[in-house]
Amino acid sequence: MDLADATLDELRDALAPAVAANAAFDGWSDAALNAAADAHGVDRDVARLAFSGGAVVMIDAWFASIDHAMAARFTPEALAAMKIRARITALVEARLDIAAPNREALRRAAAILAMPQNVARAAKLGWRSADVMWRLAGDTATDYNHYTKRAMLGGIYAATIAVFLQDDSEGHADTRAFLGRRIENIMQFEKAKAGFLARTSHRPSLSRFIGRLRYPVV
Repeated sequence: MDLADATLDELRDALAPAVAANAAFDGWSDAALNAAADAHGVDRDVARLAFSGGAVVMIDAWFASIDHAMAARFTPEALAAMKIRARITALVEARLDIAAPNREALRRAAAILAMPQNVARAAKLGWRSADVMWRLAGDTATDYNHYTKRAMLGGIYAATIAVFLQDDSEGHADTRAFLGRRIENIMQFEKAKAGFLARTSHRPSLSRFIGRLRYPVV
């Protein structure tokens, strides 16, 4: 892609993976940004303007690029052919595979986002990633399920990242096993919740009963 006339948003998208690759050595710093800009023939001052806000903005852009790369790995038809458990598992594993070459950069990013001043931003980024995954998986819920699903997946993804950063097993087998167990927990919870809602939907409604006392059907 020719970045000579790129917008700042396009520059962030193009440079973010290169910034992450350099962040493994230089941290999420101007040095990492400068190296990425030089590699892509972008003026350093313009690159700094695109990432004004420092390390957290660089991390945000990298996570967004992972979202885009993850989505590009699957066609809607391929995901539709999977059961929901397999879809979520495949999407999370794709994110891990994309991030794996820059695991040290991810470790440094996690440390930055864990700082008190960045906790709110970290929560926002986690929610965004969970939302992207659920939407790709075909979720269209607009009620409270929309929020509970994303909260649960965000928590599972964060825990999986913590395991991933310490995992030296071949092919990150330990991380995949951990993820599989956590996804199973989600499925069991959703099954139990569906059963509970089905049972309670047939219970007498107290508000309806009181309404009939006031306005009896004739």
